[in-house]
Amino acid sequence: MLGFDFGEKRIGVALGERLIGIAHPLTTIVTEINDERFQQIGRLIEEWKPVALVVGLPLSLDGEEHKLTQLCRKFARRLEGRFKLPVCMVDERLSSAAASQTLKELGIGGRKQKPILDQVAAQHILQSYFDGLKQ
Repeated sequence: MLGFDFGEKRIGVALGERLIGIAHPLTTIVTEINDERFQQIGRLIEEWKPVALVVGLPLSLDGEEHKLTQLCRKFARRLEGRFKLPVCMVDERLSSAAASQTLKELGIGGRKQKPILDQVAAQHILQSYFDGLKQ
């Protein structure tokens, strides 16, 4: 499976195996141009052949939707329509904070986090999906 941490400037991508329930950071797509984003995602799908996709759903801390929530839902619909794969959405509240903490624990802090923060956030999102399956 592939997991996505959607952002307007960057999209973090993680890879995981549903049978063993472990997610790993994969890459960060850095472009605001939708055609380029979907071309890169298409190459990842072709290479990894996922059976489903997981997209983090950004909500405010109190669970309310906001502008990015709607953009993320649109992104998920486009993934499903373009690649004909099932797309699950997972609450991603605090995934970036958790990713930042994980990186700090690995000794990666400050600006050094930027290139990999989004893919680690995607890892947290996908891992959250797997953990939900176990329950």
